[in-house]
Amino acid sequence: MKFKYLFSFLCLFLFLGNNKILAQHLQPKLVVGVVIDQMRYDYLTRFSDRFGKDGFNRILKNGFSLENAHYNYIPTYTAVGHTSIYTGTTPSEHGIISNNWYDKYLKKSIYCVDDSSYETVGNNGKYGQKSPKRLFTSTITDQLHLAQNMHGKTIGVSIKDRSAILPAGHSANAAYWYDGGNFNTWVTSTFYMNKLPKWVKDFNANNKADTYLNTPWKTLYDIKTYTNSRADDNIFEGKLKGQKTPTFPKDLKALRSKNGNFDLIKTVPAGNTFTADFAKAAIIGENLGKSQYTDFLAVSFSPTDYVGHKYGVSAIETEDTYLRLDKDLADLLLFLDQQVGKDNYTLFLTADHAAVHTPAYLQSLKIPAHYLNIKKFKEFILETTKKYFNSVDLIENVSNYQIFLNKEKIESLGLEVNTVAQKLADEVLNFDGIYKAVTARTLQTTHFSSGILNSLQNGYNQKLSGDVLMIPYPATLTGGKTGTSHGSGYSYDTHVPIIFYGNGIKQGASSKRYNITDIAPTIANLLKIEAPNGTSGVVIDEVLEK
Repeated sequence: MKFKYLFSFLCLFLFLGNNKILAQHLQPKLVVGVVIDQMRYDYLTRFSDRFGKDGFNRILKNGFSLENAHYNYIPTYTAVGHTSIYTGTTPSEHGIISNNWYDKYLKKSIYCVDDSSYETVGNNGKYGQKSPKRLFTSTITDQLHLAQNMHGKTIGVSIKDRSAILPAGHSANAAYWYDGGNFNTWVTSTFYMNKLPKWVKDFNANNKADTYLNTPWKTLYDIKTYTNSRADDNIFEGKLKGQKTPTFPKDLKALRSKNGNFDLIKTVPAGNTFTADFAKAAIIGENLGKSQYTDFLAVSFSPTDYVGHKYGVSAIETEDTYLRLDKDLADLLLFLDQQVGKDNYTLFLTADHAAVHTPAYLQSLKIPAHYLNIKKFKEFILETTKKYFNSVDLIENVSNYQIFLNKEKIESLGLEVNTVAQKLADEVLNFDGIYKAVTARTLQTTHFSSGILNSLQNGYNQKLSGDVLMIPYPATLTGGKTGTSHGSGYSYDTHVPIIFYGNGIKQGASSKRYNITDIAPTIANLLKIEAPNGTSGVVIDEVLEK
């Protein structure tokens, strides 16, 4: 009888042990976050019949796509987007309120990841003096490290420094970005390490960028087939320096010297291939997905943003960039299959913001669109303070559609800050192009539960933001009349793809409204770890296998 009980106990022990091993096997060995800079959701639909079966269409078919996903704050800029994806919250909590912003304590404009406390690793320039110190909250990458007692690796990769640093979080093993110009090196900061690993040195020594930039940029297919885009030669697109027209082919070798030498790779689709090359080198060099712990690779493709800014939403250059990126994505997925294993990784793909059609192009079609003259706007503000308060010294800074008041001067004149702010909020509506304006006090005392003022409130950080915050009309830019930009809370800037794929992810799609801040808690739930400490998003249960 004792033997019978002992045998049953051993069977139960082996059963539980095997289940434990099975559970460990089901945990992804690698999470890959892919952010495509400035990718509108409608690029998935506009170009779908031109994509191959192994890139975007593979993850759409076999993964879970959120078709109505949006950013829920203003401003929709690169640094803010990447941070919100990985923290699961908005600028009101995570503190990255723009790419650059006016620091009302230092009394100067600052850049989101600049940090002179650290030095460049990889060359003798200053482009590595960076860190994530201005990020107030933890990221999903930080939480994975904490959950594994600092085991597992987190690596951030992007041509842009902010797009590598902010997703990788505070506890990253490394973040790498590209220093072009005459350096042509992937670099990092002493925040992470004191010398480059051998695999990075080897990658830099291979000089792939030179090969890419000595190859002309021609359309991938016959240019006549690019019917989703405007004619190649038009007045709404910018030109590379040295070009007479914004047309194909583009002789990159001849144009390099006038376009920052190796910086040119940032503005052509080969820059995406170059980024994917480096990401694959990181997977091999760091043995990602090979240990008993879960690793995290955060990859951001930046050239899509540079191309969009220069040529716009409807350019052949933009379409060709995404057709080529589709091939890069297919190649990366195949690499992950072979290197990590098809069932061993989870991937999500999204964008840090989208973009508007060129306002001048919209105007040519009689669709409402605007350009706001910043110089005249600043003059208008000073005229307003002169008129109502007999002073032109009440303004410290105007930037990012925010007004920062000189509080010391206001108080020295016996005025109240809230009175000055409210008068400015009322009066700026008289300036052509400004559609809405509220004071910081209003955002602190009133809850906007929906609409664009809710987005403005989510982007307002009481410690860092200005005293008056403004919203322009839809389809308003401040720059020239070619190419495009972004930053608003309107749908053309907020509607982006979110696709989950791989280990633990269902197949399907949803048209329910979700926010970008829902990605981090969803990945946290998949990994069975705590969400980032400022998370305001929700877990998207319908994408997860249970």
